[in-house]
Amino acid sequence: MENDHPIVSQANHLFNKLIEWRRKFHQQPELSFQEFGTSQFVAETLEKVDGMKVERGLGVETSVVGTLSSGNGPTIAIRADMDALPITEENSVSYSSINKGVMHACGHDAHTAILLGAAYLFADLFKMGDVKGTVKFVFQPAEESTDEHGLSGSPYMVQAGVYDEVDAAIALHMCPWLPVGAVQISDGYSMANVDVFEGKIFGTGGHGAYPELGTDPIWMLGPVMQALHGIVARKVSALDAAVVSIGQIHAGTASNIIPTEVLIEGTIRSYSPEVRDLLAAEIKKAFSISEGLGGGYSLKINRGEPALNNSPLVNRWIQESIQEIYPELHIIRKPFGLGGEDFGYVTQKLPASMFFLGSARQDGIQRDLHTPVFDIDETCMPIGTAILVQTAARFLKGEACLINKEHLEVQLNGA
Repeated sequence: MENDHPIVSQANHLFNKLIEWRRKFHQQPELSFQEFGTSQFVAETLEKVDGMKVERGLGVETSVVGTLSSGNGPTIAIRADMDALPITEENSVSYSSINKGVMHACGHDAHTAILLGAAYLFADLFKMGDVKGTVKFVFQPAEESTDEHGLSGSPYMVQAGVYDEVDAAIALHMCPWLPVGAVQISDGYSMANVDVFEGKIFGTGGHGAYPELGTDPIWMLGPVMQALHGIVARKVSALDAAVVSIGQIHAGTASNIIPTEVLIEGTIRSYSPEVRDLLAAEIKKAFSISEGLGGGYSLKINRGEPALNNSPLVNRWIQESIQEIYPELHIIRKPFGLGGEDFGYVTQKLPASMFFLGSARQDGIQRDLHTPVFDIDETCMPIGTAILVQTAARFLKGEACLINKEHLEVQLNGA
């Protein structure tokens, strides 16, 4: 998109560099908590930026945080995630993944390149004295997966204090269902709480020829599954976002042996805390049916990342910035779905928001997130860079409504 706004012009001048960075990351993807090459390149690139303070290993070994500051004024953070997925790429492009079985199938390569571009543009704004305050460029590892403690990269960086002195935070995400020139923005809950359950149904098992001599957990599985699949349809309001999906069922070792247990694993998605608690309670009730059939059960529900709760105020800044620099850009206002996003930990702590940036390639191929053919139209990257920089710059200049935290709390609670 060509126009004469200085931020847009500067972002467009970075286009070739954005492509170079993004394709490097795409070709050399790294899994969660293993982003050693990516973080090294990011740190080295940031160190070339005048006035940039670079810190590594905050909360996670592979994290990188760059800071530009005038010493006075508010602080805003811009976050990008850096990790890839365990997917074998099927695209035939010059920058296809060279790491077998690993692929940037969610756009984190573009997120990282865009944030590097934002750092370069902001360095010039600080040099010219156009902004006062502090910008933190947060390059976060491990958005896609969790470690042995069930935590992804975001909560570790929150716990390490990366966002402690931050007044607001913004982020973007690639959007393969929208074309370049469109963005999707949503106030409030916009992506899901992500919980996982592991349940077991127990019986005595026995010989397949003599089922009357024991209790059969596979027989008990039927009513339990019916109850699980009925939770969303009959226990949750149709106005609330909720999903309970079964991903795995395992039982038995031979055709003539009734097993002693059946393992069921699944995912739980929701927006509100109340529905999140309701789903957990109803799943427990579903498994307890086995007790009335002569069996027993065990159940573990592991709570993952919280729902992405976008600040309406921060969204207003983003929309105002878009309308100022890209007045023709199409803004779609609706939630992003029931996928997970660990930026939700940041939106729990402070006013923050993520928007989805149209990035669909117009080649007739459906390139959804987390698929082997995912790819983007790279012309979206200068647009993303310009929106992030303009939003943060307007905040630092005082052109966006500065946050009064007590007022914001009242606003968000509807009091």
